[in-house]
Amino acid sequence: MKRIFPYVVLLASFVLAGSAAYYSVFGLSKLFSSQATAVIVLAGSLEASKLITASYLHRYWKQITASIKIYMMIAVFILMCITSLGIYGFLVSAYQDTAYKFQNQETVINNLESKKIRYAEQLQQIVTEKQTVTNNITELTSALSNNVIQYTDRNGNQVRKTSSANRKAYETQLSNANVRLDELTEKQTAIADSVTKIDFEILDKQTNSEISAEIGPLKYIAEITGSSMDRVVNWLIILLIMVFDPLAIILLISANRAFELKENKNEKSEPVIEIVPEPVSITTEPMAEEPTSEPIIETPKVEPAVQPKTEILSYWNKLRNERSKRKK
Repeated sequence: MKRIFPYVVLLASFVLAGSAAYYSVFGLSKLFSSQATAVIVLAGSLEASKLITASYLHRYWKQITASIKIYMMIAVFILMCITSLGIYGFLVSAYQDTAYKFQNQETVINNLESKKIRYAEQLQQIVTEKQTVTNNITELTSALSNNVIQYTDRNGNQVRKTSSANRKAYETQLSNANVRLDELTEKQTAIADSVTKIDFEILDKQTNSEISAEIGPLKYIAEITGSSMDRVVNWLIILLIMVFDPLAIILLISANRAFELKENKNEKSEPVIEIVPEPVSITTEPMAEEPTSEPIIETPKVEPAVQPKTEILSYWNKLRNERSKRKK
């Protein structure tokens, strides 16, 4: 795992830097939409140069001059700011598209809520009128049942009889009241159904639409923090760009450092074989004498155990005689 980890860090830095470059390049191209292709080429080359510059600064920090260090550090910082600006523009543009859809949905929901309020007001009026009609029906029913006229005739007798005129008037009013009550009940039912339908429509738009699923978490955060949704999105984008490109640069430098440590470890693990030259000994030996014209007769080595002593003596005498003859 230790051998693979530097490559994992390097891959993570490239993936993060590539994502940052993608969002930054397309974000900048939207800012300069009239020359989008040229801006993409320009921003892409700057992104690649930024990574190479950061690696170069880390590897050759001790070899380069102070002026080059300062310039490269400023260049990398400015490029990081440009990348962050491009990412900010890209994410804000993406949010604006969603925000416009959300505003349209909110407008539709607000219209439905207003319509629901109007229905609720009508329903309240119907309920009030229905209660009045019901009270009138109760009174008319009571009056119809008590439609008795009591008086004293000439003879002093108490006479009780019903009034047909009053009874007819009560019955007409009671009939009209019942008809009105039925109309109000039908209206109340229709308006209640309309309110229920509006409630279901609002619920459907708030839960089943794609825009609601996208905005839901942001809307929840905005509600619990007491801030507007635009403010929440702005802070969220700022937090993203603070850790996006800077983290990619740090990972790239960390990957370079990991590879350097790996190389140093490999160099230390290999045995170092030192080749020490042998000392040259200078001996002062006397120069050999010039060879004489006399032939050098090498005496063969004779094993004493093989030749007897008398033969050796005779051999040496023979050699002496030959030498003396040559001298003469």
